[in-house]
Amino acid sequence: MSARDKFGNKAEEVGGKVKEGVGRATDDERLEAEGQADQSKSKVKQAGEKVKDAAKNAKDAITGD
Repeated sequence: MSARDKFGNKAEEVGGKVKEGVGRATDDERLEAEGQADQSKSKVKQAGEKVKDAAKNAKDAITGD
């Protein structure tokens, strides 16, 4: 996982938390739900990147790279 991907995914997660908080504070259910969805989307991306990293590390361990 590149540093750029990690930063982008984390920024998306933080942005989702902000949206959710603003939605909750303003009683805007739609905005709150969007924030929750942004966080979920970010977490899925992070999990996918971790799987890629693990696969690469396993390959490197087998091939001795």
